[in-house]
Amino acid sequence: MYFLKILDTGVPSFQSLPEDILSKLADVLEETHYSDSDYIIRQGAIGDTFFIISDGQVKVSQQNSVNDEQVTVKTLSKGDWFGEQALKGEDIRTASYTAVGDVTCLVIDRESFKQLIGGLDEVSNKQYDSDEVKAKLQAEADFFSSVSLGDFNVICTLGMGGFSRVELVQLKNEASRSFALKVLKKRHIVDTSQQGHILSERRIMMEAHSPFIIRLYRTFRDSKCLYMLLEACLGGELWTLLRDRGSFDDSTTRFYTGCVIEALACLHSQGIIYRDLKPENIILDNRGYAKLVDFGFAKKVGLGKKTWTFCGTPEYVAPEIILNKGHDSSADCWSLGILVFELLSGSPPFSGSDPMKTYNIILRGIDMVEFPKKITKSAANLIKRLCRFHGNLSFSFRWFEGFNWDGLRQGTIDSPYTPSVDGPLDNSNFDYFPEDTEDPPPDEESGWDLEF
Repeated sequence: MYFLKILDTGVPSFQSLPEDILSKLADVLEETHYSDSDYIIRQGAIGDTFFIISDGQVKVSQQNSVNDEQVTVKTLSKGDWFGEQALKGEDIRTASYTAVGDVTCLVIDRESFKQLIGGLDEVSNKQYDSDEVKAKLQAEADFFSSVSLGDFNVICTLGMGGFSRVELVQLKNEASRSFALKVLKKRHIVDTSQQGHILSERRIMMEAHSPFIIRLYRTFRDSKCLYMLLEACLGGELWTLLRDRGSFDDSTTRFYTGCVIEALACLHSQGIIYRDLKPENIILDNRGYAKLVDFGFAKKVGLGKKTWTFCGTPEYVAPEIILNKGHDSSADCWSLGILVFELLSGSPPFSGSDPMKTYNIILRGIDMVEFPKKITKSAANLIKRLCRFHGNLSFSFRWFEGFNWDGLRQGTIDSPYTPSVDGPLDNSNFDYFPEDTEDPPPDEESGWDLEF
């Protein structure tokens, strides 16, 4: 995403590139090394390549005529760039650029650049910030501010987790409207010191408005439990569909990956990292569009900042989390590569008999993984790029060539699978869960949850 912000919609009027931005460019630019006195560009040559210096220095020199000597004009160093005119079209180089000592440059050619800005484009929330959308959100807020827990009937259980139970509920006075109600036992939250995670989950979901993220409409609390009133997506979990089919083809995987990219881009643009990407946390609505759910591990860290919390599902954890180096949104991009691999093959690329063995396998790297033949070369390139550099979501790969991003965002393209949903109370796409027969939890009224 950073690359496209810097380049905007055409060839840039560039300004200084900070080091953190350089690191984010690593997954869209090819790294190239030069030795001392190597010509990177020769004056008079036809060029189609743009360079950013990531390490070392480059001497810039010019020759006014054939018989004149080369005259050093200036010296460029880390963070400087050159050759940007070549991205506009055929360029005759007006100076020579020579390596001073060992030099590393990040390089992109004109064709790749055109594919990049003409492919995925910059994902932003502008389409979700229109007056129409704001009016809809305000109407929702007005409606839900007037409802209470007593206005709902519990129909059945849709899912269970370590801290919660999700019930399908129906409005008593409007039978056509159903919701998912996530119920969390307060005493269990306190006993496991999860108050911060729960409060963070609420705050993040209340501000993350995207068609590809499940909506949190409002929350409730009483002496025993916390309640989160969510959008009801009755198409079932993506994991269930993957389990039944074994694996997906490229087209199906591309659609679901596109949905996830849109959701992650929305979060990342707000400085939020998700940190729990896996098929179990992707749910389908009635049309078959995918949405992210379960934000218990999500965290708002701010743009360009890192966090050091160890969390995630073992098979999807990025190396920097395992090594406790600090991680940012790039950890989600690693997980995206793992997800694409699992959707195409039916299982993740890294797995062991226990978490520690899985982590050791992850640290060996994606290049040690033998890709099954069903994963095409272009898909493998995407996976490897995400799992090598995993810097951001702004990539242009042949695997996404021709994909209708605008149609996805506007909800106008058909999903590869349309769930069978017979009305607002149909839970047939979910596994069966018995009724909750446990004794009511004890009261917990310390007051940490007042914002609910």
